[in-house]
Amino acid sequence: MQVIRSLAKPKTVSGNFKTELNKTEMTINSVKIIFVICISSIFHSCNGQVKSEHKKIETETKAIGKVVSEFDNQIWRIFQDSKGKYWFGSNGRGVYYLDGKELKQFTTIDGLVNDTIRGIQEDREGNIYIETFEGISKFDGNQFTTLKAIKSSHNLWKLEPNDLWFGYNANDLFRYDGDTLFELKLPRKDLKKAFGIDTLISPFNSNNPYSVYGINKDKSGNIWFGTFVAGAFRYDGKSFMWFDEKELSIQPDGTAGGVRSIIQDKDGYFWLSNFKSKYEIDSNKLIYEKIKGIEKNKPYYFNAGLVDRDGNLWMTTYGGGVWTYDGKMLTNLEVKKGTENALLVSIYQDNNGTIWLGTDNDGVYKQNGEKFEKFKLVK
Repeated sequence: MQVIRSLAKPKTVSGNFKTELNKTEMTINSVKIIFVICISSIFHSCNGQVKSEHKKIETETKAIGKVVSEFDNQIWRIFQDSKGKYWFGSNGRGVYYLDGKELKQFTTIDGLVNDTIRGIQEDREGNIYIETFEGISKFDGNQFTTLKAIKSSHNLWKLEPNDLWFGYNANDLFRYDGDTLFELKLPRKDLKKAFGIDTLISPFNSNNPYSVYGINKDKSGNIWFGTFVAGAFRYDGKSFMWFDEKELSIQPDGTAGGVRSIIQDKDGYFWLSNFKSKYEIDSNKLIYEKIKGIEKNKPYYFNAGLVDRDGNLWMTTYGGGVWTYDGKMLTNLEVKKGTENALLVSIYQDNNGTIWLGTDNDGVYKQNGEKFEKFKLVK
């Protein structure tokens, strides 16, 4: 009996062993299942990553724009956005975008409404607006869309700090508030009485003397509009001040340069595209006084201007180089294309204080010390 009992103990042990063995097998099987699930998850994750990367590559491959190695000779507008990237508007070849060393060209093929560029701006969200002869294109970083204008009555005139203003392809001008593009009209005046001439003699701009050629804001936030031959207007959000000087319209020799640039110097005087006169504003009485400007020989007019960080004036003339004025002395800087003059159209100061020039015959020039050099890509 003792033997039987002795033999019975192993049976009990054997049963426990089987139980433990079963548990072990279950544990192993569980580990196998978990392992298979992990492997499967990793595989699907990797597969998804491959698909995601493949999708990303496809998106980048389909990105709009064409990489080019140089600018067109006619660059009329220059702009640096809030990210530090540069935009260059051409006179018929679209817009160029410079990101470091890579230069891309955008045209109507990429969704731009027209390839003749007349202005470049940015809103507070970082969207870029390209002003053209046929409308305004908005670029959100991925694609171009065309803004649709609605005509607005005079009582919808507003002056908000974040509004964008445009002059091309409008009867007079456009105001964009971030949602709607309003087409506005300037107050009509008796131009023949003011200037003593018929201002409807030009075949340009659909015979509209009020076509806006220049838009600038002054230090107080007032908006200024320079027109084709109807003088200049200043709008303070409530009322208009009209500058009906003959030098701002058609000249005795029949030329009409238009008021393309309005700049305010460090003393508060305003210069309206000419060296002859400057203007002092009495904001309380809403009147202005015309004061003698800079005595000099031709050319009397400048087509673009700016005020640098030191308060000095910079003004460009089409074939006469750049002029600087510190309040006392007027200095001329030649800009040459070989032995010929570069035909200057625009001037721009970037975020670093460097001045750039857009030309009608030799691409882009960049300030280097006291001179300007043609800007070329570093290869």
